Amino acid sequence: MCNGMGACRKLEGTMCPSYMATRDEEHSTRGRANLLRAALSGNLPEGTITSSRLYETLDLCLECKACKSECPSGVDMAKLKYEFLDKYYQTNKLPIRTKVFANINKINKLGTKLPGLSNWISNSSLGRLVSSKLLGVHPKRQLPKFASTTFQQWFNKRPTIGIEARPQSTGTVVLYNDTFMNYNYPSIGQASVKLLEHAGYNIILANADCCGRPMISKGLLDEAKIRAEANIDALAGYVKQGFPIIGTEPSCILTFRDEYPELIKTENAKLVGENSYMIDEFLSMLHKKGDLNLNFTSNKKQILFHGHCHQKSLIGTAASLEVLNLPANYEAQLINAGCCGMAGAFGFEKEHYDISMQIGEQALFPAINNSDDDCEIAVTGVSCRQQVEHGTDRQPRHIAEILAEALQ
Repeated sequence: MCNGMGACRKLEGTMCPSYMATRDEEHSTRGRANLLRAALSGNLPEGTITSSRLYETLDLCLECKACKSECPSGVDMAKLKYEFLDKYYQTNKLPIRTKVFANINKINKLGTKLPGLSNWISNSSLGRLVSSKLLGVHPKRQLPKFASTTFQQWFNKRPTIGIEARPQSTGTVVLYNDTFMNYNYPSIGQASVKLLEHAGYNIILANADCCGRPMISKGLLDEAKIRAEANIDALAGYVKQGFPIIGTEPSCILTFRDEYPELIKTENAKLVGENSYMIDEFLSMLHKKGDLNLNFTSNKKQILFHGHCHQKSLIGTAASLEVLNLPANYEAQLINAGCCGMAGAFGFEKEHYDISMQIGEQALFPAINNSDDDCEIAVTGVSCRQQVEHGTDRQPRHIAEILAEALQ
């Protein structure tokens, strides 16, 4: 637990984004940890642990996980928050918005049934007004568009590399098609397939569901555990055959690695977590072993890279920068910024919009806006890309898209 030294009150790095924005002790990791400790120890009135006052104190925690790695005591405020929310909703009404955001995979699946109509409704003036009134979504936020063809539909009918062009098969991988890759950004999945097939891998599409990260973030742990158990059952068999799980969304893959073994304390949960990788991480591993045979363009490109908070906290950004610099004349640099401020649904919620944008304005937005127009902006996290789109005039792309385009 917190030792009180106050490292969370620093104004650089990633921890703590809400404190950096408000400079209020209550919104630091230390302030939240001390209030939780007092409530749990009985030093506060009975019922405080599920009170609206404690909810307000934890509300601005973006669950970035930076405190898990940057706090000297390793306080995992993200975990403490979702465990608090789990208890809180046992005695308090569960808002409709929480249910909707926790089950965003179902909303996205429904939206792709009639994507043209869904996109028109969701981003029309009337649609934004309705989502603002019913769900508390800020009207300035633009919801991600639904794809006309899902990634899974494309994958099942995809053209494959001809035998004469494909390198000798080096193995099989399982590609995890997360909710947003599948229903909103299939180009990221298509780019991943191109990279992996050019690297000589056969690809199996994961027979799995949403990772459950939205449920975890909203404190719906019982539902998240059901989702986790189903995914572990679907994926563990592949891992036992020697097939690694590859994904493109940090919050999903790192949920497999960080949350699943704690939520579902089984050997299979541990096995899935230990064999799940980001695609850039996987390509970096191959490159280090001398097993990555990809031919890239000789064209020049400047790239600025922003890493997802969970990525920075749990695995770092070195692998991302390494693979972005694989093309001989590509020069990728890390943006010196902490959290982007979006944090999944957090930045879409109208009561959080101002602080969300304030966090982005601290370092991320200025770094991007001050870069050259032809500088590529690389961002792995889906909510981070949305924040960059909403806070700058640039269109960021995933690492997989940038590298797939560079293939020769």
